[in-house]
Amino acid sequence: MLLYLVYAIIGAALVLLGADKLTDGSVGLAARAGMSEMVIGLTVVAFGTSLPEFIVSLLAAVGSDDAATALSVSNIVGSNVFNTLVIAGVSAAVCPIAISRTTVNKDIPLCIMASVVLAALALDDVMSGGSTRILTRGDGIALLGFFAIFMAYTFSLAQKDKPAEADADAQSTQPMSATRIAIYIVLGLGGLIGGGQLFVEGASGVAREAGVSEAVIGLTLVAGGTSLPELATSIVAARKGQSALAIGNVVGSNLFNIFWILGACSCITPLAVIGLTPIDFGMLIASSLLFWLFARSSYKLSRWEGYLMVTVYIAYLAWLIH
Repeated sequence: MLLYLVYAIIGAALVLLGADKLTDGSVGLAARAGMSEMVIGLTVVAFGTSLPEFIVSLLAAVGSDDAATALSVSNIVGSNVFNTLVIAGVSAAVCPIAISRTTVNKDIPLCIMASVVLAALALDDVMSGGSTRILTRGDGIALLGFFAIFMAYTFSLAQKDKPAEADADAQSTQPMSATRIAIYIVLGLGGLIGGGQLFVEGASGVAREAGVSEAVIGLTLVAGGTSLPELATSIVAARKGQSALAIGNVVGSNLFNIFWILGACSCITPLAVIGLTPIDFGMLIASSLLFWLFARSSYKLSRWEGYLMVTVYIAYLAWLIH
């Protein structure tokens, strides 16, 4: 167990270092490309920080039994709840986050829709009276179709971005060379992915030795561990004043997780939905709704709202453990 603890500590340190470099590189990329930090967060940063979830879910999807493939779904559900309540919440607690009208009116509603779609596809026995809960290859194709629509929307948003309209923080940043940007992004992603895998291996090893079930591990430790890149990146971005990057990372990661990761994995092999209840999917939808309501109230996340979101997650975690 001591070795697993060492893995977890080293992994967490690598994640923090990688987040710092990825944030600097992403801000530099936004400044050079004349695009907003929100678009960079929705694409480059979201894709990079979602790679740990993709790796874990992909490896689980090619497992030989339903228990292994079930980890793919529980990992994504747990990661998205963690992303919304903990990452957005902690980022706001560190520094209140301003949220644009476009994000409130379009991006966050997309997350709500994605959560509803996943719940409808996964809960076959509840929604259509089926006897099993499974994400079929047909479901995967549908999710990938939604992903294509999301990417088309994001690229159209990027086309509308003009240098003069880019975030003020990005415009005031000293120009960074393309080589330095590439090095920072590659090193940052390397630290995030490698550190995240080490942390997941260490934390999951400790949990398994303690007799924790695979479903709970997927919803908590694996989900939280694979979300460490998003957490570290959003906190660092919030501390540096890049609020759009922090929010874009959360929103983009959630959409990548459901539409791309589960879509691709269920196309490879049908994914069993085991150990997840309607309450878990209800929490997935409720967390996005809470995020949207707070953001819509004043187009920002205040510190007290951030603390409340984290408290909701702690209560959910306590229910899972109980």
